[in-house]
Amino acid sequence: MDEIKSASNSLLASYVKDTPKSLKLIDAYMVYILLTGIIQFVYVVIAGTFPNNAFLAGFISTVAGFVLAANLRIQTNPKNASQFPTTSPERAFADFLACNIVVHFAVANFLG
Repeated sequence: MDEIKSASNSLLASYVKDTPKSLKLIDAYMVYILLTGIIQFVYVVIAGTFPNNAFLAGFISTVAGFVLAANLRIQTNPKNASQFPTTSPERAFADFLACNIVVHFAVANFLG
């Protein structure tokens, strides 16, 4: 048990020290999106799926938001700069925003 505690403390210290603030912000957004999806799923399990389109639209929105944020994190990570030589962080963020707009139009259309 002490080894797990030591490893988690080491991981947290390394994350706080070595991760840029922009990536921490994206990580916080991803945690928020993940918690939103979990809350939606738990609500459907407890209350039922009566407004099925509403649940599906919301859940699709959270999953798509998480995936797009993960892509943004990968593209803006300085350690991955060699894999994306033509993509600047600003371009990656613009792609993230454009894809989010498309996803939310699809979600709004799915609601009816």
